Amino acid sequence: MSGDSFSKVGVVGLGTMGAGIAEVLARGGLPVVGVEIDEAALERGRGHLEKSTGRAVKRGRLTADAQRGILDRVELSTDFAALGECDLVIEAVPERLDLKRAVFAELDRVCRADAVLATNTSSLSVTDIAVATGRPTKIVGVHFFNPAPVMKLVEVIGTVLTEDGAVDRVAALVKGLGKTPVVIGDRAGFVANRLLFGYLNQAAGMLESGHATRDDIDTAMTAGGGLPMGPFTLMDLIGLDTCLEVLEAIHAETRDRRHAPAPVLRELVTAGLLGRKTGRGFYDHAAPAAEAAGRDAPARPVVAVVGEGAVPAALGEVVRDGLGDADLIIALGEGSLADAAAAAKPGAVLATTGPVVAAAVASGRPADVVGFHLPEADGAFVEIAASVVTGEGVADRAAELAAGLGLTPVRCRDRAGHIVDALRFPYLNDAAAMLDAGYADADSIDAAMTLGCGYPTGPIADLDRLGADRAVAALHALYAETREPAYAPAPLLEEHRTAGRTLR
Repeated sequence: MSGDSFSKVGVVGLGTMGAGIAEVLARGGLPVVGVEIDEAALERGRGHLEKSTGRAVKRGRLTADAQRGILDRVELSTDFAALGECDLVIEAVPERLDLKRAVFAELDRVCRADAVLATNTSSLSVTDIAVATGRPTKIVGVHFFNPAPVMKLVEVIGTVLTEDGAVDRVAALVKGLGKTPVVIGDRAGFVANRLLFGYLNQAAGMLESGHATRDDIDTAMTAGGGLPMGPFTLMDLIGLDTCLEVLEAIHAETRDRRHAPAPVLRELVTAGLLGRKTGRGFYDHAAPAAEAAGRDAPARPVVAVVGEGAVPAALGEVVRDGLGDADLIIALGEGSLADAAAAAKPGAVLATTGPVVAAAVASGRPADVVGFHLPEADGAFVEIAASVVTGEGVADRAAELAAGLGLTPVRCRDRAGHIVDALRFPYLNDAAAMLDAGYADADSIDAAMTLGCGYPTGPIADLDRLGADRAVAALHALYAETREPAYAPAPLLEEHRTAGRTLR
């Protein structure tokens, strides 16, 4: 790595994040000064560094000599004066504006006049921190993601006060460290957290409303949405207190209801149930893992299809005649189930891929009708939607039949978007609105979510894959049902749908 711009870097705060940043800098060959509040905290920081680099040695990703070199390049101190010769100092203390301002006041006192001072805040206003210093033109944001040695994304934030060149110098340093910098302006949550936490908060609200269970929502977003983990698993991993802090910071700036913390999240935090770090959050992490039931695989049901339209490949072999023998009868689109219902045997489940209540009432057997939604027609996942007229146990029976087809079923209420589309299209709409506002370009938005949040694809790429037509239709349905302003399609999406163009 080139050290032409910054030859010595300080890090204030050596918790998991700060120690990770110090490690990244030292791995890049830079001398680092790490500062903590007292000797006990300093020893914990030393332990973080030794443990992290030690793991890399055990995994064969680092030699013992290289580990010693990294540790030797990090000077540890409890004295802020040790930062006096640093060209760049990165603050990585907890997300409290008063605490960060106090740190920057001390940095103002001890650092050289030409030193650049950076905050690793994930959600607070960089400008709020900058204006409390005597050098607001030299303050930038440099948001690493946890764990810093592993995650490739770094958001580099400039304010309206930041002097020309400061952001570019920090971005060049980040790139030289083998990371991908995304240069953006000062907006609460920046790119990744602004997009991620709107989705996570919506999932919490969905659970609280009784739309679906925790497990079904998590399963829907992994098996149906293609994400590496569901929203509740992820929030427990992040820490529910951190989730609440980020949402409050974004909501304070935007007053957007999408980021107003769900009451269930605030309740869990108040109760001290913060996720993995306390042993319990949305999940009880102290409980033994449930063992998979040792049942035989369910027998494949007889499936019949009525109505016009292509049969989803995920359904496998189906029949269009002999409805009286079918265990599950599916009406494609908004096709009528009435004729099929008259011929169906007792106990057969009637399913529609369109609106549920209208089809149920028209069928003459409303208690036997559920929604049957395949978010990806070629995927092995289905959402079973129960309406107000669905009989007790019918959705469970439908889920058993779907499992017999080799599908992964989840259950939910009969609402627009079911689970997957109800969560992913508002998130994609947020990304389109961000692009429309000129806050970040398509590549930066996609990089933020793939490199910063571990998503398999970015939201702009997802919108182009799914199509603006489908996105706008899903958002219109959500908006019509909820009147939630955030669900109104972004003008950019409407324009591209009308023009028949992708966003790239």
